[in-house]
Amino acid sequence: MTDAQETAAETALRTAGGGPPDDGVADGVIDGTPIPLLEPREGVPPVVADEHALAEVIAAFAAGTGPVAVDAERASGYRYGQRAYLVQLRREGAGTALIDPVGCPDLSALGDALAGTEWILHAATQDLPCLREIGMVPTRLFDTELAGRLAGFPRVGLGAMVESVLGYALEKGHSAVDWSTRPLPDPWLRYAALDVELLVDLRDALEKDLDRQGKLDWAHQEFDAIASAPPPPPRKDPWRRTSGMHKVRRRRQMAVVRELWTARDRIAQRRDVSPGKVLSDAAIVEAALALPANVHALTALPGFGHRMGRRQLEQWQAAVDRAKALPDAELPQPGQPLQGPPPPRAWADKDPVAAARLSAARTAVSALAESLNLPQENLITPDTVRRVCWEPPKEVTPETVAGALAGFGARPWQIEQVAPVLAAALTSAPS
Repeated sequence: MTDAQETAAETALRTAGGGPPDDGVADGVIDGTPIPLLEPREGVPPVVADEHALAEVIAAFAAGTGPVAVDAERASGYRYGQRAYLVQLRREGAGTALIDPVGCPDLSALGDALAGTEWILHAATQDLPCLREIGMVPTRLFDTELAGRLAGFPRVGLGAMVESVLGYALEKGHSAVDWSTRPLPDPWLRYAALDVELLVDLRDALEKDLDRQGKLDWAHQEFDAIASAPPPPPRKDPWRRTSGMHKVRRRRQMAVVRELWTARDRIAQRRDVSPGKVLSDAAIVEAALALPANVHALTALPGFGHRMGRRQLEQWQAAVDRAKALPDAELPQPGQPLQGPPPPRAWADKDPVAAARLSAARTAVSALAESLNLPQENLITPDTVRRVCWEPPKEVTPETVAGALAGFGARPWQIEQVAPVLAAALTSAPS
């Protein structure tokens, strides 16, 4: 029984939906039998979809106490982009709220009301971009997924964490539904409300576990880094991430991928549907490899079958023709300009000494991560290790390596743990 589980057992968790009394919670945790969580403790609240109802929620949450649990549901795979279609919140004294960002697209007043409050999210980096779009930006947060990683839990999905730490089983059958559906079905709303039902309890249990392991300050540094991180810049040449792109070798074929991807994106944005529903990545790659001469040839390719109308086929063929007509000087170059070191598989040929450094460093960092009972990528990012190994400081010492790590954005706790080990690995590697 972990400290997190002990905390859960000591806390008078409020059971819901006819569940066992509070003294049954610890038994559920101990014997490994999860208790199904079937209903939010105050029931499923009505969906907030107008300014009057939103004002009431803002007032209630501003008057609440303690941290606020936050979650958002998107329509990935159904709609264009990653906008939020439902926002769930829970706070002591305010209960649970379900807000429709379609009816209430500006939640900045709610964000302002919660300024300075700790937000609890699970896998925060997934939800923060869509929350930012509607005016909700935390200044403090606690990420229960990241906390689970740092605490050494092998499974860190919300359902797995709630089950292993608190002894409850969350129903996860609606995680991949189309949340842009209106009205939202009652079972979906119940699922959404339950996603924030126990986040505060989970946070409290994980905080104690991290504190016992001496990792609570590490977690706070990670959470602060997430909260203070600016929005990522737009991805350069996003068409290069087309699935199956590794099959496309020639520049003319790459131009076909670019033209088809751009045309698809424009159509998907106009129709507000997922690009994959307009044309699959596999179809784009097939067309690039075949370079069809006309619509008839295009129709014979996988992904451009008989269900596709003549007008659609003509627009895709027009994109192919545009790529085929480009002068050589306007064709895309293979690959993207490298930012940083080359792929590790090329190190042995390009710089065998650097390859030896990387091998020694990876072994040392892996051993350290195992001793600290956390994933290696959370101890230090593999990209940071590669950069330091490719261009190490002229004089390798724990202090100079610490400076290099800081320059690549490592947090103080990471530098304290990794710098001595990495310095020793760099100096011991064969030269």
